[in-house]
Amino acid sequence: MNSALAYFYRNFLAAPKLQALPDRVREQIRQRDHANETLLRCIQLFIILLFCFIYAISPKTHPPGAIVPVPFVLGAYLALSLVGLAWVVWREPPEWTVYLSILFDFALLYGLMLSFHIQYMQPASFVLKAPALLYVFIFIAIRALRFDARYVLAAGAVAIAGWGFVIYYVTRIDPGDNMLTRSYIEYLTSNSILIGAEVDKILSIAFVTAILALAVNGSNNLLVTAITEQSAADDLSRFFDSSLAQDIRANRLKLEAGEGEMRQATIMFVDIRGFTRMAAGMDASRVMQFLSAYQGRVIGIVRRHGGMIDKFMGDGVMATFGTANGDGENPAAGALAAAAELMEEAPQWPREEPVIADRGAVEIGIGIATGEVAFGAVGSGDRLEMTVIGAPVNLAAKLEKHNKAMGSTCLCDTATWQASNQAGASLALHCEPLSGHLDGVAGETEFMRLSLAPPVAMAMGGKQAVSREPE
Repeated sequence: MNSALAYFYRNFLAAPKLQALPDRVREQIRQRDHANETLLRCIQLFIILLFCFIYAISPKTHPPGAIVPVPFVLGAYLALSLVGLAWVVWREPPEWTVYLSILFDFALLYGLMLSFHIQYMQPASFVLKAPALLYVFIFIAIRALRFDARYVLAAGAVAIAGWGFVIYYVTRIDPGDNMLTRSYIEYLTSNSILIGAEVDKILSIAFVTAILALAVNGSNNLLVTAITEQSAADDLSRFFDSSLAQDIRANRLKLEAGEGEMRQATIMFVDIRGFTRMAAGMDASRVMQFLSAYQGRVIGIVRRHGGMIDKFMGDGVMATFGTANGDGENPAAGALAAAAELMEEAPQWPREEPVIADRGAVEIGIGIATGEVAFGAVGSGDRLEMTVIGAPVNLAAKLEKHNKAMGSTCLCDTATWQASNQAGASLALHCEPLSGHLDGVAGETEFMRLSLAPPVAMAMGGKQAVSREPE
């Protein structure tokens, strides 16, 4: 019970915490409020023009010589509506003008209603039967356009106070006959006044006001919560790959420790050769700038070929293909295409990145393996991390390390090469099947040494450029 009351208070009664929003969001809300105030004034003008039109085409049944105040009231209302609209269009009005507008709205509406019995020479109770009372609810409702419960409550309070004044005026204008009755039938068939009926009208106005105010305040709180969470999600998504963040937002992935899926994926490790020695001669800020420039290059290439960055490990980058959001029909082909572009682009980085240029040529090592991996969240409580686990992850890491022993740039397992060939991918790569012992792996492992194919071979009609197929 207490939790339900707390939820109700937090979402419907508590004032929206606009101060928790970023400045740019508050500015957007301010602009929205200004636009909504302009729309509100246009609706007001439309209503008064509708009043004027209806009055103009209606037959005039007032007795000759009677005082005719209705046109003057309508004219004053029209003039004030035009002035208010012009002010809002010209500049953003201060908050107090909104409350003043509410006061004018109901003063002129009730003034218009009171003028009916004068113009038509009827008892004052004639006003209480006028259908124009229904416009009270319209005037309250249009204040909801500002998405501020204060204006709705202010409109409701003025409406109730104004109708209370009308009742007082009607029952006190003739001290000798207040025309009160307790008969519902007499009330409906004459100009008599039934206090219970007027109380019902006031209660209706109060309930409509309260419901609208709750709805507006609840919507405002929901808006603030949604914007705050969206802003936080945008900030947090920078710590995830964009495709992974998209899957999380679309609820395609469960962010719960222990939840995972088995997927056929290709794993890629990229590393800078001799980075430890290189970083020893750089200050901390320069190291971070260098890594940022290098990682930015790797991220762009991986994403272009359907991959996802799993994690950064110093100068090492772990990427996956085929884990999040599908990542293409053939992850192996995407990984090898990314590897080819990395090998082609890496020599150009010093010429294009001043931070990298300071350290001379950059040599990278790439290891790639394909197979079934477990993809999901690890960690506990409020500290989770999305990652992949499986034999291909370990093999890709060991192949990347083995580049140093082989004097190569890129090594991949046979499963990756075969899967890429099955896709018929056009890869500008030279393939050399090898076998050998990898650190931490029992027995011999078959793998491929990949390098960029010669330009002549790359131009062979878009066909795959390989020197030799594995047996």
